Amino acid sequence: MSRSDSESGDDSLDGLSNRVPRCPLTPSLSPQKRTTSQSKTEPPLLRTDKRTIYTAGRPPWYNVTGTTFKEAFVIGLCGGSASGKTTVANKIIEALDVPWVVLLSMDSFYKVLNKEEQELAAKNEYNFDHPDAFDFELLVTVLRKLKKGKSIKVPVYDFTSHCRRKEWKTVYGANVVIFEGILAFANKELLKLLDMKVFVDTDSDIRLIRRLKRDISQRGRDISGIIKQYNKFVKPAFEQYIEPTVQSADIVVPRGGENFVALDLIVQHVHSQSALASAHQGQPLPKTLSVMESTPQVRGMHTIIRNKETNRDEFIFYSKRLMRLLIEHALSFLPLKPVSVETPQGGVYDGKRLSGKRITGVSILRAGETMEQALMAVCKDIRLGKILIQTNHDTGEPELHYLRLPKDISEDYVILMDSTVSTGAAALMAVRVLLDHDVAEDKIFLLSLLMAEMGVHSVAYAFPKVRIITTAVDKEVNDQFHIIPGIGEEVVFNRRHFDTTARAAGLHVVQKYAR
Repeated sequence: MSRSDSESGDDSLDGLSNRVPRCPLTPSLSPQKRTTSQSKTEPPLLRTDKRTIYTAGRPPWYNVTGTTFKEAFVIGLCGGSASGKTTVANKIIEALDVPWVVLLSMDSFYKVLNKEEQELAAKNEYNFDHPDAFDFELLVTVLRKLKKGKSIKVPVYDFTSHCRRKEWKTVYGANVVIFEGILAFANKELLKLLDMKVFVDTDSDIRLIRRLKRDISQRGRDISGIIKQYNKFVKPAFEQYIEPTVQSADIVVPRGGENFVALDLIVQHVHSQSALASAHQGQPLPKTLSVMESTPQVRGMHTIIRNKETNRDEFIFYSKRLMRLLIEHALSFLPLKPVSVETPQGGVYDGKRLSGKRITGVSILRAGETMEQALMAVCKDIRLGKILIQTNHDTGEPELHYLRLPKDISEDYVILMDSTVSTGAAALMAVRVLLDHDVAEDKIFLLSLLMAEMGVHSVAYAFPKVRIITTAVDKEVNDQFHIIPGIGEEVVFNRRHFDTTARAAGLHVVQKYAR
């Protein structure tokens, strides 16, 4: 996961030797593309004797027996300061090749210092490597929620001023959670939350050199202060509190991120426990998918809006017409209850009425907004919400940048709208957001003018109760994650519909919704 704008239990493992199937180890890792807002080219699945199960998305996922488990797989990384824990975490993430991974750092959970402690910290006299320096109560609460797939808020610690910033980062759950910190194994409650415990063992001289480079370049410290703090606090704390916890580890990784054999073993074990593997093409489309009948009218409208030579006025006219037909088609799947009314002539008519409180429309910005007018034309006084999901170009992860949902949306049927769905990653995150706001999965209807088979599979098997409704499904997605033959990627669709350049469209979204 990815990090975004809103938010596992057995006890620890008994040992890798008893739990990991023996298989050849490769001398080096083969990193895969990181997840973007357009996700992977192939959705993960699990094959059992009786069925094929897709495992991407929000819990429940599946274990090797094909039975559900409802918690994320949590890897704990422990080791001395500057031992390379973050490097190991990032290499594991690259090699795992799963769609949603969260990296949680213990550094975010330093306690807020009082005035006296602030003064000590400024003089390098405060012990940041002692267990008392960490807010374990908050850390356990956050990790427990994250393990269950809940939305969490993570404090942001400023190492220059030694205090928490006002803004907290909000994170959503994932298939795998990697938790790293110098005292990751020092708390009994924390240990209970870790499914796999890895100790990163690096030579003390190397750790000191790394700490010097890091603290000077990233944290504005001076050499004498770093050496003083290391000898007085860091080294003794490692010997007293950190090094002894190696006994709790399931696996020890000497040399950190350069130990490819150990990293491969970790990755193999996670795959064996969470049953994440590459999918194969040609899977049957799920029963939760409904495609509008391809009548001559519908096919004619598709011909017009798919044609790159179609002018803007015609593109807007026929795409809106198709959207309205799609909305009408989607409403036929809402549950209705029988009701009798009296006609003006005094007779009784036995009819139908929505079996629920109300309907709410939620658009995935910006292209999803194009469907709002059709929805409002069909559903009187409908409430609207908006979700903006964009890719972080530094991490390659999808992030939730803006969220506005109506009050009490948990009681509603929700029509989730996007113009196209290629790999399904944006839709997956949007569904996660709705679930985190207590919308029932079977009350979510995902609507799109055009979908790729890959996106249909990703959404349907991650969220098997979500109804997926579209006017057409294309088979292929190219290397740029564009649907083939398609209707034009989102930027092109926005430009044709809103009559603006891609750059202006992006600025409009940020300015309008990021306030």
